[in-house]
Amino acid sequence: MIATTARERDDSSVGAMSRALLMSLLHQQLRRAPEAIHNSCRVAHSSKRIVRGIQNSAVALDVMAESHARPRIVFSGIQPTGIPHLGNLLGALFNWVKLQREAAPEDKLIYSIVGWHALTLPQDPKALSAARSDMLAVLLAVGLDPERSIIFHQDDNLHHAELAWILNCLTPMGKLKRMTTWKVRVIPLHALAKLLTLLKSRLAASRNARDDSEVDESLLNAGLFTYPVLQAADILAYRATHVPVGEDQQQHIELCRDLAEIFNRTFKAKRPLFPLPQHVVTTSCRVLSLKDPSSKMSKSSPDLNSRILLTDTPAQVHSKIRGAVTDSQMGITYDPIERPGAANLLNILAACTGEEVTAVAERYADKGHGQLKADVAEAVEELIKRPRAEFERLREEKAYLAAVAKEGAEKAQKLTEVTMREIRTRIGLV
Repeated sequence: MIATTARERDDSSVGAMSRALLMSLLHQQLRRAPEAIHNSCRVAHSSKRIVRGIQNSAVALDVMAESHARPRIVFSGIQPTGIPHLGNLLGALFNWVKLQREAAPEDKLIYSIVGWHALTLPQDPKALSAARSDMLAVLLAVGLDPERSIIFHQDDNLHHAELAWILNCLTPMGKLKRMTTWKVRVIPLHALAKLLTLLKSRLAASRNARDDSEVDESLLNAGLFTYPVLQAADILAYRATHVPVGEDQQQHIELCRDLAEIFNRTFKAKRPLFPLPQHVVTTSCRVLSLKDPSSKMSKSSPDLNSRILLTDTPAQVHSKIRGAVTDSQMGITYDPIERPGAANLLNILAACTGEEVTAVAERYADKGHGQLKADVAEAVEELIKRPRAEFERLREEKAYLAAVAKEGAEKAQKLTEVTMREIRTRIGLV
C-alpha cells in the first residue's frame, strides 16, 4: 500500500465532497430550474416574433367549437414522472377531459404518455416502468375514454423518433439555443460549476478545477437540447391542428410551427403537408406551491407538503391545506402580488367550484384564513375523490391497461403511417 500525505487525503476528500455536493445540487436544479427561473428567462429572451407567433397560434379552449377547421386533430402529451398533483389536474388533465366532452364527432383526440421526453433527466428504470403504467391509469381515471380518444405510450410508436430525426436535420442550431427549455438548464449549471470551483479553491487549492463551460458540456445531454424537436415531431406526426399545453410550452409550439413551415417550404408539393398547429389556451388557474406561493406547485419540490397529489387521503389533503402559507392580515382579499398565499387558495377554490375568483373572494371578505382553508380542503377532496378511487382500482388491472395501450398504439400508428409515407416520398427516402 502506498502511503498518502495529509494534503493528498484532504484533496481526495474535498474532491469527493465537492462532486457529491455538485451532483446533489445538480439533480435538484435540473428538476426545479424550469419553474424557478422560467419567468426571468422568458422575459430576457422573448422576441417580437415569438410574441406575434403566440398571438397568431393561440385559440381559447371555450371557443374551439366555433372553429371552421374540420376535422380538428388535437394532440397533447404528459411525461410519466410521478403521480399528478393538483396543478397537473386543473391545468391539463381535466381540460383534456373537457376537450373530449365538447369535441365534434369527426374530431380526433390524441393523448400520449411521452416516456422518451422523461429520459432527458436521469430515471430509475423500474420506477419509470411503473410510472408509465400509473400514468395510463391516471388518464383513464380522470375520465379520458379510449373509445373516444387515442391514448397511448409515445415509445410504442416509432414514427415519433423517425420524424424527430428528419426534423432535426432541418432545425437551425440557433433556434434550439434560444429555447427556454435549454437555457433554464444551462444557467443553474454555470452557478453550480462556480460553486464547485469555489469549494475546491478554498479547501483544496483547486489546481484541477474545471471551468464553467467544461462542467456545462459534461453534464448536459443532446436529448435535452433537441427535446423541442421531438415535441414538434409528436405533434406533426398526426398533423395536429390544436395543441393544449401550458404557458411554459408556448415557445415550443412556435418552434413546431416554424418547423412545419420549413418542411412545407423545403419539400414543396401541390399542397402543404403540415398545418400550422394552434396553441389551445386553457382557462384553468395556475396552482402554486402551498409552501412557497412564489413558485408553481411541483412534483420535484423536496417539501411533500407543498403539493396535493391525486393519491392523497382526505386526512392528508386537509393537513396540507391547513399548513398552507398565507399571511397575518385580517380578512380575505384577492391580491396575487401582495397576498400570494391567500390568492392561491382562492384560485384553487374557484377552480374546484367553477366560480369566478373575484366572487369567491367577496364571499370570504369578512372571514378568516382558517375558514378559507377548511373550505378549500373540502372542495379539493370532493374534486379528487372519484378519480382517486378509480385510479387505485385501475392501477391493479395490468392486463386491461396493457390492452388499452396496445389498442391506442395501433390507432396512433395507423394515423402516423399515412404521414410518414408522404414524408418519405417528399424527401426521397423511397
